[in-house]
Amino acid sequence: MEEFKISIVTPSLNQGNYIEDAIQSVLNQNYKNFEHIIIDGLSTDNTIEILKKYKHLKWISEKDEGQSDAINKGFQRCTGDIMAWLNADDYYIKDTFNVVNNKLLNPSIDAVYGNYIFVNKNKDEIRKIIVQKPSKIMSKFICFIPSTTFFFKRKIIDRNILLDKNFHISMDKEFYANIMDKNYKIEKIDKFLAKFRWHEGNKSIDTLKVKKIRYKEGLIIFNRYFKIKLPNNFIGIILYILMDKINLIYRFICKKTGFHIFSK
Repeated sequence: MEEFKISIVTPSLNQGNYIEDAIQSVLNQNYKNFEHIIIDGLSTDNTIEILKKYKHLKWISEKDEGQSDAINKGFQRCTGDIMAWLNADDYYIKDTFNVVNNKLLNPSIDAVYGNYIFVNKNKDEIRKIIVQKPSKIMSKFICFIPSTTFFFKRKIIDRNILLDKNFHISMDKEFYANIMDKNYKIEKIDKFLAKFRWHEGNKSIDTLKVKKIRYKEGLIIFNRYFKIKLPNNFIGIILYILMDKINLIYRFICKKTGFHIFSK
């Protein structure tokens, strides 16, 4: 069976406590045709010492403009047929690459994603997350695709679809909304592909500050990819929040019934 070359990009900043798990999870895939690119933002902990241990890695350590900028730098260095980004504190489940490769051998599929498992900082499992099926409409409201299980063909990057480096919390949501808006074919794989580590250093922890950024970025995404526009002010944010809450109810119904009105 053909093996596409898989390129993994890992953005890193002071994740020395966790990054070796990410590196090892790529190495332990039982998959030969891969590259792993680390884009480090001048870490001051033991990250660089760890990177130097692994001769297969391609890495740089330099100042960047944030996580989105670091990921874009990595994407632009990739030489693979399939690409993905793996955050430094997350890691793949064994055989994920083979599962992804087999699915993307289908020329009509441009990207795939799967389920994932929340773990704590000690890698103890907390909760298994079954994600919803693809939905072009829902992509304007919610980020139902986990970045840690998303793999896509390089033609997406070749056509200059990158992360918006002005986004600092919802960059994955904007990226997926952009891809779906351009009618690329995305399919869900109904398997667990990765583990997402939940710890006190996660930037996605819902503090009041993070919520404000998330809602502001969410409004931009909605107006960028939806025909109906909301006012770019406090009223627009309130309306967006209300619609976001409605979508949470929709997701709950989908999870309980398995029926997806807005799939595909």
